[in-house]
Amino acid sequence: MDYLNINEYQQPLPNLSGKRNDKLKEQTDAFEAIIIKMLLDKAISAEDPLLPKDPGREIYRSMQNDQISKELSGAFGYSELLYRFLTEKKL
Repeated sequence: MDYLNINEYQQPLPNLSGKRNDKLKEQTDAFEAIIIKMLLDKAISAEDPLLPKDPGREIYRSMQNDQISKELSGAFGYSELLYRFLTEKKL
């Protein structure tokens, strides 16, 4: 069975160098981290019997989700998709 490799149909990223494009990539990664954090907040909103109910629990959970989302940003593809869209040159 032949599998379709979607990466072979994608055009390579434009060869853009400079601080401006590095900042844009950094911002698209940050935007993706926000999306991932919102997904994690909704997915992990169930009661956890291992964590006791105390005032700091929600703060700890939010900090944990924030760190996980920052580590995962750039891996889901939203950042690259947005970066390609914003750097695409219209003729």
